[in-house]
Amino acid sequence: MGRLTLLGVEVDPVGIDELHRAIGRAVAEGKRIVIANHNLHSVYLFHKDPKMRAFFARADLIHIDGMPLVYWGRLMGKPIDIEHRVTYVDWVRPLMAEAVRHGWRVYYLGGKPGVAERAASQLRAEFPGLFLQTHHGYFDMAGEENEEVLRRINAYRPHVLMVGMGMPRQEHWVLDNLERLETNAVLTAGACFDYVAEAIPTPPRWMGRVGLEWLYRLFSEPKRLWRRYLVEPWYLVPYAVEDLRRRLQGG
Repeated sequence: MGRLTLLGVEVDPVGIDELHRAIGRAVAEGKRIVIANHNLHSVYLFHKDPKMRAFFARADLIHIDGMPLVYWGRLMGKPIDIEHRVTYVDWVRPLMAEAVRHGWRVYYLGGKPGVAERAASQLRAEFPGLFLQTHHGYFDMAGEENEEVLRRINAYRPHVLMVGMGMPRQEHWVLDNLERLETNAVLTAGACFDYVAEAIPTPPRWMGRVGLEWLYRLFSEPKRLWRRYLVEPWYLVPYAVEDLRRRLQGG
């Protein structure tokens, strides 16, 4: 299935198994790939931030992380199923299981000091044999601290590097440092380990399946997320109108 365009951005309708196969191919062939994701927040940032556009242009796979994009794509007649919505809350444990199965080394960069390692301890307990190291995301991205982070990552030589520092910081960091990273797959993972460590409450999975996860998150963190969920989507109306025009014209 080919890449699709929605709301002015490109996405790949892939599921967890296809993402695992892409990582496996990169490891087997000694290549480096970037796996990005889009939800409404990233679509908004894409249209506002040239550096985000540069990052997504570099991505090898862009999976869908957000039911609104799934629903909108289906409304526009695109071949998208619910299984094509892959969020890290649902993917992190299957990914760790796959890492154990193949002996992949995983490195997670992000979160507050102590949070990522707490999540890593939990995952190592759940998945015996998991090779997983972490580093917090609170460092100077332009100075010596960044150099030290790169040294630690490259010394470990992870097959999978998960960068979870929130949008757009994580995408900016990957774009700035990609050519210096000794890894096979770079994943922008958001607050993935914060959920594992229970530093942030995890939305009930039924809410994710019916597209109401945003509402749970809004009530959980209203001060941080009100603008993302209540203001930003309005900026996407012109792109939605363009999709509708193309749909009506049979495009």
